[in-house]
Amino acid sequence: MPLQRHDDSYTEVVTSIIKELRVNQMIRGREVRLVGDKGEQLGVMPLYQAREVAEKAGLDLVEVAPTTVPPVCRLMDYGKYKYVQTKKEREARKSQKVVLLREIRLRPKIGEHDFDAKARTAYKLLDDGDKVKVTIMFRGRENTHPELGIKLIQRMAETLKEISAVEKEPTREGARLHAILAPLAVKVAKPKEDSNEETQEL
Repeated sequence: MPLQRHDDSYTEVVTSIIKELRVNQMIRGREVRLVGDKGEQLGVMPLYQAREVAEKAGLDLVEVAPTTVPPVCRLMDYGKYKYVQTKKEREARKSQKVVLLREIRLRPKIGEHDFDAKARTAYKLLDDGDKVKVTIMFRGRENTHPELGIKLIQRMAETLKEISAVEKEPTREGARLHAILAPLAVKVAKPKEDSNEETQEL
């Protein structure tokens, strides 16, 4: 978190480090505000003196707030810090949910048994957290009756209303009509920016 300056005093100690940091000889300037490895304030001093303090302590001098005046540097084991950060990022990627867009296809005159089977498949996918694209495929004269496809999609949405909501209303594309159902948990809580969405057909 950035330090706030009030009458030449700082109200907070550096507790977080930005990713791209200047270390030791990479740091430029005449003086810095030094923070110890335990977060203690060591005061403002010339840059060369801060480097000497770091060297005596067997630690690195790391610039953590380059935009303040003077810049804030902290004593730390930079190699250990980078290792911990890399480990945290790796764990975060593992726990990241990948949202898949799966597709189930139906014909306008699908039988009752087949419809139920498709609904069960869609339910399982939604229960796993994936989105489901319901596609109605028209052939020949069926293309003149898009209302049959709309009713079928509405029926599927009604069948799965306890676990999903319509994210995208029925859309016609050539000989196909499709809509997208999203799990209620995904519908209510917006997906993270770093989540991925892939499409797979069934």
